[in-house]
Order: sequence, then C-alpha cells, then structure tokens
Amino acid sequence: MIKDKIIDIGKKLYLKNLTVATSGNISIKTEEGIYITASGTSLGNLREEDIVLTDLEGNEISQGKASSEKKLHVAIYKLRPEINAIIHTHPVYLTSFAACHKSLKEPIMSENILYFEDIPVAKYAMPSSDELVANTIKHIKKRDVVIMANHGAIALADNIEHAFSKIETAEYYAQVSIFSNIIGNPVSLPKKEVAKLIKLKNTKK
Repeated sequence: MIKDKIIDIGKKLYLKNLTVATSGNISIKTEEGIYITASGTSLGNLREEDIVLTDLEGNEISQGKASSEKKLHVAIYKLRPEINAIIHTHPVYLTSFAACHKSLKEPIMSENILYFEDIPVAKYAMPSSDELVANTIKHIKKRDVVIMANHGAIALADNIEHAFSKIETAEYYAQVSIFSNIIGNPVSLPKKEVAKLIKLKNTKK
C-alpha cells in the first residue's frame, strides 16, 4: 500500500514535468520506519523493489540502497514530527530560481500566500552532505517548501498527496512569477490583503 502510493506519486511527478531522469526522491514515514526511493531510480518508472525501508535513523532494513538524500529526510522527520511525507525534486521553474539563488516571496497570487507565505532559498551545499541538511533545516523549521540553491526544491506535508500538491503549486507559482516578470511589472497584493490571507491561513490550521 505505502509502496503503491510512492509509485503513483512518482508517475504523477513525471507526467507533470516535476521530475526528470533519475533526479529527486520520495519518502513516507510510518510506524515501521521510512519508506524511501532507492538511489539512482527514476521517479516516473518506480517498481516496488525501488523503494527501501529504513529505520528512523536512515539505516536500511530491507534490501536496496536508500536515496543519497536520506539524511535530509531523516532530519526533517525528527525536526517536524507532524510531517509524514517528503518530496524532493528538480522542477524546471523552481530549479531556475535555485540556480539564481532567488527566493519566491512576491505576493502576486493569493494561493502562494495561503500555501507558503513565501518559499525561501537555502544556501548551497554539496548534495547529500551534512552541510546541505543544516542549511535546509534552518528554513524547514517554519516552511513546508524550500528551494535549495543550485539544486532543486523540497516539499513536506502530513501525507504524500498534500506534499505533491505543495510541490505542484510551488512550481506553478514559480512559473507565474517568471512569466509575469517577462510580461513586465507584476502587481503585488497590498500588505493589508496579504495580512488578511495570512490570518485566513492560520485560522484553517
């Protein structure tokens, strides 16, 4: 069941152009441990054997080698106990912001405020490194989607479907931001309206 969910989300990420080749990884936390995609697998073409079960420290329980980014997943689950699913991938538009070391913070859509308020960018560090974990965790304390400089983006939620919605919405926000700047002079929502939206968001929690 858990593996089926991960396989399904992997296909959706691929069909939505939110992943390419063997980039990215997915995990779900359960009472058994963490189910995470294996190193070097294609999210769009996952098989059951491509999903590895680890304990809550990231040690493999089942056969296979867990994603090289497992340390980041483990750190997030420890920091945010309410989080049960993580998607890390390299969508074109979010990764373009990552390449430019630019956060997404312009309030040009009500949806981006209701979902994120803003999407910060974590300082660059080598993929799979302890430094990458440290740099990213700083932002994940308060945000559910973070861009990683020169890398990609990560989304987290209480379940895998919500994590998918967040990465999909974040990519849409990035695309609208790029296109509106190409058209020229995007109009931000007034601070008063932003405050109302943040209040609405906090009411729904």
